[in-house]
Amino acid sequence: MMQPISGENVQEATETTGGQPLTYRMDGDVKVFDLTAKPIIWPITKDVSVTAWTYNGTVPGPMIRVTEGEKVRIILKNELPEPTTIHWHGIAVPNAMDGIPDVTQKPIQPGESFTYEFIAKPAGTYMYHSHYEGDVQVSAGLYAPFIIDPKEPEAPKPDVDVDLMISEWLVKNGNTFAAMPMAGMEPNYFTINGKSFPETETINVKKGQLVRLRLTGIGQFVHPIHLHGVPFKIVATDGHPVPEAAQLTKDTVLVSPGERYDIEFVATETGQWMLHCHILHHTTNDNVEPGGLMLMINVTD
Repeated sequence: MMQPISGENVQEATETTGGQPLTYRMDGDVKVFDLTAKPIIWPITKDVSVTAWTYNGTVPGPMIRVTEGEKVRIILKNELPEPTTIHWHGIAVPNAMDGIPDVTQKPIQPGESFTYEFIAKPAGTYMYHSHYEGDVQVSAGLYAPFIIDPKEPEAPKPDVDVDLMISEWLVKNGNTFAAMPMAGMEPNYFTINGKSFPETETINVKKGQLVRLRLTGIGQFVHPIHLHGVPFKIVATDGHPVPEAAQLTKDTVLVSPGERYDIEFVATETGQWMLHCHILHHTTNDNVEPGGLMLMINVTD
């Protein structure tokens, strides 16, 4: 686990943005998605790239977005130098589809494929990630968003809906290591959707719009995420709606590993508003501020 992330003939990434919707094909009434686990060189800033293990060549991997009750089939081909599996984090799947190596399935060996199939439920914010040598493989980039939309239209439906996956990296002497909460393996780069500030995305919003941010902790560290400008309501936790009477109004929420928080706010003030981690070391790039877990929400008239 303390060796550099590796791979043979690792190619530069051909895409620059992770977490984009994955296309599918229909097989009868089943939506079929294709994934390939493979190593690539992934840029986290303009000047820094990491060796990442990815789904379909991006960090995060592609977003699978379906409607509650739909049948899905995901075919994973393993082009990594070691075995892997996929766990569907928080989704109610049959036991044989849970992705636990040597418990619910045999590890998927390099060059092999495995087919996962289940009914997408319940509605909510979820993710998928490796469950083989997870402290290395997930830290190396094998994670992605999985959104299940409700069958009945939401009211009100957010005008802006963005998934933000929070993770960490360790880069030393040009090599990439799995960042872990242990001596000598602490991260020196922090990413939102695979990018460190100032390369993180800008979220563009019109004044008066309802904004939903889906905060997802996929690394191994906690992150108190703070929003400038306006408070927000926590409308769902770990994919499950929070009853309106129980919704907390906050400006900071602690996102721990594996957690998901859906937060919503109305953009009432124009300007550039920052969203960032309030462990302030996490807003640096290799100890240089500003960087890391920061992005801008641009509110215009």
